[in-house]
Amino acid sequence: MKIFITGSSGFIGNHLCTKLLDSSYEVLAPIRNQKTFKNKISKNLKFIKEDNFEFTKDYLKSLENIDCLIHCAGRSHIMKETDRNSLNMYRKINLEKTSILAELAAKMGVKRFIFLSSIKVNGELTKENESFKFDDKVNPLDFYSISKFEAEEALKEISQKTGLEVVILRLPLVYGPGVKGNFLRLLNLINRGIPLPFDKINNSRSLVGLSNLLDLISHCINNPNAAGNTFLVSDDEDISTNDLINKISYAMGKPSKLFFFPKTLFIFVSKLIGKSLEAERLVGSLKLDISHTKKILNWKPSFTIDNEIEKTVNWYLKNK
Repeated sequence: MKIFITGSSGFIGNHLCTKLLDSSYEVLAPIRNQKTFKNKISKNLKFIKEDNFEFTKDYLKSLENIDCLIHCAGRSHIMKETDRNSLNMYRKINLEKTSILAELAAKMGVKRFIFLSSIKVNGELTKENESFKFDDKVNPLDFYSISKFEAEEALKEISQKTGLEVVILRLPLVYGPGVKGNFLRLLNLINRGIPLPFDKINNSRSLVGLSNLLDLISHCINNPNAAGNTFLVSDDEDISTNDLINKISYAMGKPSKLFFFPKTLFIFVSKLIGKSLEAERLVGSLKLDISHTKKILNWKPSFTIDNEIEKTVNWYLKNK
């Protein structure tokens, strides 16, 4: 079976190539510079030159005989983008490029298109004792989530017109070996022994470890029930910010340096310094209900948060 993976040099895409190669799939990976690709070279791995995500003739020809396209590439979320031009840039990459790619995939006979979207399409936070569900009314609030939602809608239209099987995965924060962004910054702070003001923060957040995400994606490649569905993804274990810090500290063999700082005061101070969104994500809740995912795909996460944190910390300590 031939799989086409965009974003193959990124955090998720690179590990996905490894997993599928180990499962004896033939993988085609468009990439700008093969030297940046951290994956092992395998006879079942083929590269195609990609020039800034442009669809060259060679790129298009490579879609021949592809069974499943997994679209990991895109413009990632960046904090504090307020310029209207930023929305246009998100739309150019996350909406327009995705739509063109899906239309071409359908034209070339690709059967299934798996799109990595974001739980931010549902919204930024959940209320106490509530969780986002796959069929909730959407509430994208920033340029990134707006562009992801618009891409989802475009893919559904293309699917209706062409018969291309579209599978949408809405992801929360993904962590694992090679993680970047806020999770990596948290690892750095804990490793440096910086005291953090999250003691007694009893929020609840859903995350997804890389191993669980890759396992779910592989289930979506062949599962006939996946077609036409939107799935929420998580470890199926919710965790507070202070528990997460405690688990990371334990895995590092370091004392957990948490101190109490009133939540309302923390948010107020954060607003004064222009960090209100970051603060809300740290102390607010964001829970996902993945019961629909488990039922439709007959799947459940195989790895616990403790498993995934240990693997992430081991990678971090080895490469810091």
